[in-house]
Amino acid sequence: MDLDAVRTFVTVVEAGRFQDAADELSITQQAVSKRVATLERNLGVRLFTRTTRGTRLTVDGQAFLPHARDLLRAEERAIASVRPGRRALRVDVIGRRLAPAGLLGDFHRANPEVELDVVTLFDADAAIAAVRSGTVDASFRAVTMPGRRLPGDVGAARVFDEPLQLLTGPDHALAGARAVTPAELAGHRIWMPGLVPGTEWGAFYDDLAAAFGLTIEITGPDFGTEPLLDTVAGSRSLATLVGERTRLVWPAGHGLRRVAVRDPTPVYPHSLTWYRGNPHPALAALRDHFGPGRPGRSGGEVWTPAWAGR
Repeated sequence: MDLDAVRTFVTVVEAGRFQDAADELSITQQAVSKRVATLERNLGVRLFTRTTRGTRLTVDGQAFLPHARDLLRAEERAIASVRPGRRALRVDVIGRRLAPAGLLGDFHRANPEVELDVVTLFDADAAIAAVRSGTVDASFRAVTMPGRRLPGDVGAARVFDEPLQLLTGPDHALAGARAVTPAELAGHRIWMPGLVPGTEWGAFYDDLAAAFGLTIEITGPDFGTEPLLDTVAGSRSLATLVGERTRLVWPAGHGLRRVAVRDPTPVYPHSLTWYRGNPHPALAALRDHFGPGRPGRSGGEVWTPAWAGR
């Protein structure tokens, strides 16, 4: 349906006369008449009757009027949905239970006026492509993978270094430890079925295993978080690694333990990335929220892959 014709119809109703509607729309009275006639022909009904005092809606015109106004309101909403400054700021996070989602929640609590649209893309490559195309406005990722360089039109800032923790069941040999070193994890089976080779998180854990001689198993299907927790809770030999800010909930009977890893503390390097030409005003607020420095950086010695920088 021609929305210009619909808009002209509504303007004639509100103005009362074709000439007044023409003045309002900055077009000729002939153009107004032509648009209305085209709309009537498409609908197969007459919308107006002419009187000496102007125009009057027919019964069909009265029936069509509320729907015509709905069409124009829908047009306004559609335009606003993609207009920078009017639409929500779309941000990609690696997972809704992981630290970036918590970081974005912190930003929203500090800036409740900013409307957010949170999405989850598969890996850093997909996230960077989406940032460059404008599909998303920003992404939280560990972006500098081995052998890869960010495009020049993509900005990045390291915003959060997240310490890792060992998650064990109550009967695991390390369950009673207050903290363990990465070297002490050597020889223990660490099960992480969600790791995907070629992803940024896969590269991180590959380097971690190589640096400290760890055994990280990715065998078996990944059925999600709950089955992983069930298995770890009932095992004397299997444990897994989780981020300090990863939100986990398990039944009370599981008795799972979160054990700090120190000396050095492995930290996962979360960066905020964005397209340098993105004009969305809320993007600047997101970047300013984190500002200089790296919140969450652990005291003492830390480890992160060489490709992540310092």
